Amino acid sequence: QVQLVESGGGLVQPGGSLRLSCAASGSFFRFNSLGWYRQAPGKERELVAHISSGGIRNYTDFVKGRFTISRDNAKNTVSLQMNSLKPEDTAVYYCSQGISSRGTYYPNYWGQGTQVTVSS
Repeated sequence: QVQLVESGGGLVQPGGSLRLSCAASGSFFRFNSLGWYRQAPGKERELVAHISSGGIRNYTDFVKGRFTISRDNAKNTVSLQMNSLKPEDTAVYYCSQGISSRGTYYPNYWGQGTQVTVSS
């Protein structure tokens, strides 16, 4: 059974930074792709970034140049470094584990989420 637990969320001012982490348990971590999603109030969940088992990264245009996804297979973790945060980045952020095929990410497991609030 795969379990994912996010941490690192909180309240930051516009222009600030946060680093989210996700610890995974279960088998076959290093063989899977990993992704970060977010969901703001009144909006549907959207994919933010994902990284393949080989370390290939993909980002949505909304966060490209500001966010960085990375993984550490030895520690079974995936992180999301968020810089130059904007109020519209406010959302619950979820990590996930799945597969990638032809640049498309397919999630199979989800964490419980961590709240990120960007406000002055």
